[in-house]
Amino acid sequence: MSPTPQQAQMAVVQADDYRETYANSVQVKVSVWDFQLIFGRASSESPDQVTITNQAAIFLSPQQAKALFNILGQNLAQYEQAFGVLNLEPQGTLVSNGPIN
Repeated sequence: MSPTPQQAQMAVVQADDYRETYANSVQVKVSVWDFQLIFGRASSESPDQVTITNQAAIFLSPQQAKALFNILGQNLAQYEQAFGVLNLEPQGTLVSNGPIN
């Protein structure tokens, strides 16, 4: 009989330069080697002008991108089950009664 492989112990630590930020914009760029997620903040000073300030870019292998897709899908399904369905606003529609933040 061969011995049962032990599952590796995993430790999650934060790097010295770890930081948290808020993003309400994400751009996705794809190449044959990786996916790039560019997170930013969208703001509007007037109804006809939206400014996106990019904050951080994260590169993922295609395998990690698929794993992220799967885990986000599972978590969104659980969120909607607990709090109700999330509806996305139609693309290109601006709110006329104030700035979009």
